Amino acid sequence: MTIIRDQNTPRGDFVFYSDRVIRLLVEEGLNYLPVVSKEVITPMGVPFQGVTFEGRICGVSIMRAGESMEQGLRDVCTSVRIGKVLIQRDERTAQPKLYYSKLPKDIADRWVLLLDPMLATGGSAIKCIEVLLEAGVKEERILFINLICSPEGALTMLERFPKLQIITAEIDEGMDEHKFILPGLGDFGDRYFGTED
Repeated sequence: MTIIRDQNTPRGDFVFYSDRVIRLLVEEGLNYLPVVSKEVITPMGVPFQGVTFEGRICGVSIMRAGESMEQGLRDVCTSVRIGKVLIQRDERTAQPKLYYSKLPKDIADRWVLLLDPMLATGGSAIKCIEVLLEAGVKEERILFINLICSPEGALTMLERFPKLQIITAEIDEGMDEHKFILPGLGDFGDRYFGTED
């Protein structure tokens, strides 16, 4: 986290170390999924009592920064389905507005790993969760995977959706007057995709 927070970190290192943290977060998120007992036979011909995941998952990335987390999910969940949602703040009303949504047809039957690296006010994530709920996803089946969040954003989300689970690397100190996370790491999407000014 220190490397990706450093303003002097070159883009290649930022991407590499962000990907490492993202993969750890996805792995941790998978630990929150329900399992059932399963017996297998080892190569030694001996039964082993283990567990297997009960159900199916999909990822949903909040475009554009959330797309940076898709590969981390694919690295640990082969052939996982990934939906996309584009939400941007309406400059006139300052409210999040849905511009695009493409979700798996059977998303209501799946556990959803919602992907967005930064959570400031929570406006975009809340709007995305509303889209998921409208598609039939149960609130308790949504896991929000996130690198850095503000305490205000996390609290707002959990007050609105108390059954939601947030898996994050760090909760920062707060936000400044422009609603940027502090100490933060700048614009994650710009730094990851190389579109900084």
